[in-house]
Amino acid sequence: MSSYWRLLRTKGVARIMSSQILARFPSGMIVLGLLIHIEAIFDSYGAAGLVLAATSMGQAIAGPITSRMMGRLGARPILITTTLVCAASLVAIALIDMPLIGYVLVGLLGGLSYPPVQPAVRTMYPKLVEPARLPRLFSLDASAQEIIWVMGPLVITVVSLQVSPVVGLLLCATLLVFGGVWFIGSPELGEVRFAPSTGRFGAVLKRGPVMLATASGFLLVGSTAAIEAAIVRRFGEGGVEAGVILGVMSLASLVAGFAFGHRQVGRYTLSMWMSTLVVGGVLALLVDGFWGTLLAIAVAGLGIAPALAVMFSLVASTIKFSESAEAYGWANTGQLVGAALGSATAGFLIDEMGSNGGFMTAVLFGVAGVLVPALGSRYREVRRHRSTAMSR
Repeated sequence: MSSYWRLLRTKGVARIMSSQILARFPSGMIVLGLLIHIEAIFDSYGAAGLVLAATSMGQAIAGPITSRMMGRLGARPILITTTLVCAASLVAIALIDMPLIGYVLVGLLGGLSYPPVQPAVRTMYPKLVEPARLPRLFSLDASAQEIIWVMGPLVITVVSLQVSPVVGLLLCATLLVFGGVWFIGSPELGEVRFAPSTGRFGAVLKRGPVMLATASGFLLVGSTAAIEAAIVRRFGEGGVEAGVILGVMSLASLVAGFAFGHRQVGRYTLSMWMSTLVVGGVLALLVDGFWGTLLAIAVAGLGIAPALAVMFSLVASTIKFSESAEAYGWANTGQLVGAALGSATAGFLIDEMGSNGGFMTAVLFGVAGVLVPALGSRYREVRRHRSTAMSR
């Protein structure tokens, strides 16, 4: 832990870490806020899944584009514009009565305009610390962001279910603006020049580790999004159990991230951490009470932050600084597409099968998340052997 404290004492690190967590805090609230609000209007988790899918797909489409635009137009203009438009879309969903297609379209707009804080931060990190300390900083980032997922689900569940779903979404919009103001106003953001990418759009995906991080993030977040929907279905009516269980999942991720996220990465490290989602999902299918579900979901959460730390390190070790914003934008897009498909698939299966439909979705995403990095590692090993043989 002392090494983490030394990192936080490095000039600018604590301020950027704190401000970006607040700016991104609504990320831990919006999915559940929309799920509860839209389900209350249409009495259908399938309808809620469509709005969530549109919102997440909008984020996925915009992620690499807005990240790349920061190198062309500057980070602050892009962040200011996207923050204001996204907040306005949340207010519109909260306050305006619309048919389902209206909510889907406004959700899409909100996703398209979601502020690219995460790619901005991870592009800045190599400028704040020396390369030898960068893996530990990524581990700290992956663990600290779990604060978003510890408190966010709990706050939005309590507010939306005990006060009003409308108030919950308005709170999301308010935090989005206030957090964005702090991050955008930080001096470190102004000191880092986001170099414009010189390559073709999307060319960075040809780098194996970037593609692996994108695909693995897609499967990781798809699994966790399905778990969130399933927990809300199982416990969300009139109580705080759903928020508590999701908070415990993120707390388990936080603890594991601090304990293991900085460890050296082996060939199957990413697959190992992804396997916790499979184990936790299967356990959740076998129980139905609060304490049993809480234990199962805590197991699922153990691998989240360490897996994210591995993904960030893979990208950082592969790309040039001028490519970093777009690379992290694609990695973020993978996660958001996973959230979209995980939420939508779980929503429809929940309508048919109850909460078990969501947990089954989580297990399927998790199994693929174990296999993809394992096969990717094997493929890279075979290519290295062939290259070595040909050079002899």
